[in-house]
Amino acid sequence: MVGFVSIDALQQALTAQQYIADRPLATAIYLSLKLRKPLLLEGEAGVGKTEVAKVLAHILQGRLIRLQCYEGLDIATAVYEWNYPRQMLYLRAAELEGEGKDQALHDIFGRDFLLRRPLLQALEATADGPPSILLVDELDRADDEFEAFLLEVLSDFQISIPELGTIRAIQPPVVILTSNRTRDIHDALKRRCLYHWIAYPSIEKEIAIVQGRLPGVGERLIQQVVAFVHELRAMDLYKLPGIAETLDWVAALTALDRTALDPETVDDTLGAILKYQDDMEVVRKRGLQTLVEQVS
Repeated sequence: MVGFVSIDALQQALTAQQYIADRPLATAIYLSLKLRKPLLLEGEAGVGKTEVAKVLAHILQGRLIRLQCYEGLDIATAVYEWNYPRQMLYLRAAELEGEGKDQALHDIFGRDFLLRRPLLQALEATADGPPSILLVDELDRADDEFEAFLLEVLSDFQISIPELGTIRAIQPPVVILTSNRTRDIHDALKRRCLYHWIAYPSIEKEIAIVQGRLPGVGERLIQQVVAFVHELRAMDLYKLPGIAETLDWVAALTALDRTALDPETVDDTLGAILKYQDDMEVVRKRGLQTLVEQVS
């Protein structure tokens, strides 16, 4: 069993990797490891869902295997496909050497000719090493058909390949699924997972996150930036900035040798935190001078 002696121990390990997890999230991760159940993380983009899998890979010293979901994702991309060029070369070589056709056809559908994609790679981890950490990222972008296929993988940690039979995991991977909730994930899949919603952090927590990720940055700048971002999240914007944007903005301001916010610098660097022109116009109409004064 992969895990920690307590939730506190896990929380400390996450903090050591500069991932500030509150108690409910740490509990969800702890139970996922202890019960060997996939963990479905939902929340707005940029709140640190993907980072959970990356940090766990460091802590557990396992291989991070990432499957980025998108519309049209199929088995050949997610699970496996046959190495057709190599199969053809083998058949031609076998024909020249006079090998029997039936034997050659049998050989080319063996494991040596299999191209392993993320899901199959995650199931083939050996029993004597650390587990793989399988990240199924942005599951809500995939089609319903692919989501249905995941049921077999997440229920029994196995994959059926017609030519080889059923491949079962000797050591089940640690599975983290993420969703930005652009659509609802089906109940059948959710039932196979533990669930946690990652919300935007409090001001205090976000300050701690920035301080951990960007040591050496002045406290005043961090406090102003975080407070400014929280003001933006209270506005009616198309795309609210996440923690990732907060970190990007602090890094950008530091690169410009700024130690505090001013309206001109904010105007010049809005593209670090807002990704839509309409949102920028909404913020500018609100008044950059007023916003800076509110957080100073």
